[in-house]
Amino acid sequence: MELIRELWAYMGVRKKFWLLPIFIIFGVFGALVVLTQGTAVAPFIYTLF
Repeated sequence: MELIRELWAYMGVRKKFWLLPIFIIFGVFGALVVLTQGTAVAPFIYTLF
């Protein structure tokens, strides 16, 4: 949670709120890779990349 707090503070001070969607997409893809690792869904995930 500290990382999220620091990123939010950085975006607030530097007015870089356009970075928020990028961080969200990276988080979603990271969670998707971790959660689908070793399952039957994995081959479909690999076709995205």
